[in-house]
Amino acid sequence: MSETIKAIDNLHITGYEELPPPNDLKQEFRLEGRALNTVLEGHRAVKATLDRQESRLIVVVGPCSIHNPAEALEYARRLKPLADELAEDLLILMRVYFEKPRTSVGWEGLIYDPYLDGSHRIDHGIRIGRKLMLDIAEIGLPIAIEALDLISPQYLQDLVSWTAIGARTTESPTHRKLASGISSAIGFKNNVDGELMVAINAIRSASANHSFISVTGEGKVAVFRTEGNPHCHVILRGGKSPNYDVESVAACEAALAKAGHQPNVMIDCSHGNSRKDWRQQLEVLKAVSQQVQNGSQSIIGVMLESNLKEGNQPIPDDPEEIRPGVSITDPCVGWEMTEIALRELATAVGPALKSRAN
Repeated sequence: MSETIKAIDNLHITGYEELPPPNDLKQEFRLEGRALNTVLEGHRAVKATLDRQESRLIVVVGPCSIHNPAEALEYARRLKPLADELAEDLLILMRVYFEKPRTSVGWEGLIYDPYLDGSHRIDHGIRIGRKLMLDIAEIGLPIAIEALDLISPQYLQDLVSWTAIGARTTESPTHRKLASGISSAIGFKNNVDGELMVAINAIRSASANHSFISVTGEGKVAVFRTEGNPHCHVILRGGKSPNYDVESVAACEAALAKAGHQPNVMIDCSHGNSRKDWRQQLEVLKAVSQQVQNGSQSIIGVMLESNLKEGNQPIPDDPEEIRPGVSITDPCVGWEMTEIALRELATAVGPALKSRAN
């Protein structure tokens, strides 16, 4: 390479490490048996709910982000019997978020920085993440994730039953193209300011066919062509003000109908709707539950940020000092309150959900 080209080529790149092809990792951590059945049933049940063939309420619940795989498995082992107990009324998926979008800078998640020390061992993070997802699927819990780039889904998406596109990426053409090819159902959040139409426009885009560049299972760069994803819906997550109230849900229903989309609405009880106060998440959940009891037909699910212990904590300089079971990103509801809240939710909405099927 000439000195002239060196002066402009990869000018700010300091190095790179190759990752194994996605198929290599899939062979090492194979999706089969009970785990495969979990994913298949998760796909079927979520899509059946969006298609109004089933009338359960989808509940995406779990840590804001996962930083400790052992603690995530402990959470999954607690959640599974509760999911089975409430399965008649609630379709419970575990929130397994490894990638964290940042408004500026900060810890980007287990895949990007698994040791929380700035080493960014993505080659380790992708392996840790797939192994954990496989373990959770083998427990019998369907998995929900957020999709943040065009590459990691090739390593992980076969283990996913529902996918979110977040508030910072809903407007991204790249993510809309990705969503059009993802196999699972997709929820698009309104943006961080609370603007709803960006999510509705995202649904329109992701429902159409697209082409985009990514890597194949063999690790080769390729053009992927999609037919569009028919199972997209809105997630109301609040913005400058909350948008889980009756008027906001009705406005979302009307906007979806005007755009020619199924009025499927999920409510995120955290973020702008709770103003990042974990206690307020429980109040949001009760308000949404009341809307379902009062006959709302459009609310198909809720999201709840929950962990083994309540609250959150900053990441200390020494990762060994992290308090066990406590979120290092957004504040979460603790396990005991999660258990109570989901039982109350199932009891409250059960009769109304059954009437939807009639």
